Amino acid sequence: MPNQTSVTEFLLLGVTDIQELQPLLFVLFLAIYLVIVAGNGAILMVVISEPRLHSPMYFFLGNLSCLDICYSTVTLPKIQLHFFHFLGSTEALLLAVMAFDRFVAICKPLRYTLIMNPQVCAQMAVTVWIIGFLYALLHSVMTSHLNFCGSNHIHHFFCDIKPLLELACGNIELNQWLLNTVTGTIAMGPFFLTLLSYGYIITHLSFKTHSCSMLHKALSTCASHFMVVVLFFAPVVFTYIRPTSGSSMDQDRIIAIMYSVVTPVLNPLIYTLRNKQVKGALRRVIRRRL
Repeated sequence: MPNQTSVTEFLLLGVTDIQELQPLLFVLFLAIYLVIVAGNGAILMVVISEPRLHSPMYFFLGNLSCLDICYSTVTLPKIQLHFFHFLGSTEALLLAVMAFDRFVAICKPLRYTLIMNPQVCAQMAVTVWIIGFLYALLHSVMTSHLNFCGSNHIHHFFCDIKPLLELACGNIELNQWLLNTVTGTIAMGPFFLTLLSYGYIITHLSFKTHSCSMLHKALSTCASHFMVVVLFFAPVVFTYIRPTSGSSMDQDRIIAIMYSVVTPVLNPLIYTLRNKQVKGALRRVIRRRL
């Protein structure tokens, strides 16, 4: 392509092209970001400092809070694509691990401490972080080999694979296949494992538990996690699994706000408002601080 200039830098166009809305959106997203850091930071602090929360469930919740803080802080353009997919895929896998933890706790309570011992929990957490890193590294390496020779304007508020493929010249079939297949596996695999865990939990409780209060308590414990799963996976599946021909950059930008902004800010609220142990531990930590 002798008449085209190679593109080496990109310009992120942001959430909207309307200049008048940008100051308002800046204040709004800054406030949301501060809430994300404060809320998830509080959960992380409580889980670390409160001995009563040193259990597998809250160990994974602490991992999730750490992920959400990092997930919302990925802003360096040169490494944004890698870390965004690294943290996002790690969160998807972690949600499946948290569902498995609830399955063991409810369906196999006598063997819970044996199955979910500290060594196993640490190994599971390290594994999901490593898989997420390798998955993102695959996309980063494949994207770095693309040639860009057209516009350098990315119609998004962060550097993502789909809008970059729209600007690439040459053959992108392999990149598109990796995006659909590998990303689909990373997203749908944990989602189906989560549904399977909750299917077993509901079946177990329906046949083994005759107390309505115990059934309500167990389902209430799982409800908060399932809300997070739905809020995270629904927009991810809609963005990356559907055919590229049926998508638009405007839709993708709006949907991306759900899993990159809304879910991290709702996670602390969902887990604290529906969890008496976390609320009690948070009150104790605040009293000690004061």
